[in-house]
Amino acid sequence: MSADAAAHRVFKDRLYGQFARVGKALASPHRLEVLELLAQGERTVDALATEVGISKANASQHLQALREGGLVESRKQGLFVHYRLADAAVFELCKAIRTVAERRLAELERIVRDHFGDRSDPEPVPMADLLARVRSGKVVILDTRPASEFAAGHIAGALSVPIDELKRRLARLPKTKEYVAYCRGPYCVYADRAVELIQASGRRAKRLLEGFPEWQIAGFPVERGLEHEA
Repeated sequence: MSADAAAHRVFKDRLYGQFARVGKALASPHRLEVLELLAQGERTVDALATEVGISKANASQHLQALREGGLVESRKQGLFVHYRLADAAVFELCKAIRTVAERRLAELERIVRDHFGDRSDPEPVPMADLLARVRSGKVVILDTRPASEFAAGHIAGALSVPIDELKRRLARLPKTKEYVAYCRGPYCVYADRAVELIQASGRRAKRLLEGFPEWQIAGFPVERGLEHEA
């Protein structure tokens, strides 16, 4: 091997070694879930541990691995450390992994079907269709995520109706409107549960095909704060 070829080989090994750092950081179901949670907004170690169902020590180890891979950043506020995605491209990476799995892993489809059943009735609403319906004024968007996630960012004009509060707030939702519920992403159960409850009350409802992070990354209108509550 010539000196130039050897130098190029060293370069390639170092280059792909850096790419592999990202792949190594993603090689855990819990870390992928943590990244999708952080796509909703900042969280502390305690909050992530509770959400994912692991110990605080385990959550800290996963976050350290994600930090080493350049995927998350943190800031300290008082006694708490808040974590966030290091870049919008991190969520795009997670979405790409999900897309490949959906296309290539038959087991994934079976797992989703076993958990959700038939999700095609009513047919979910794609993001572009929802944008057009909102402009017509004929649809109400319901954000079924926790209020803290709504405050961190939500679809412009959406109402904050966390799924745990929906039953007692149903009477305040006009029966003449059509509702589109959304949550964290396509595999989040909140929107499905909301559609069931709203339909059972005699109202028309569908779920958004995607979730808030997909809406945001697509460049569609987003708001922050708690201005819109039903």
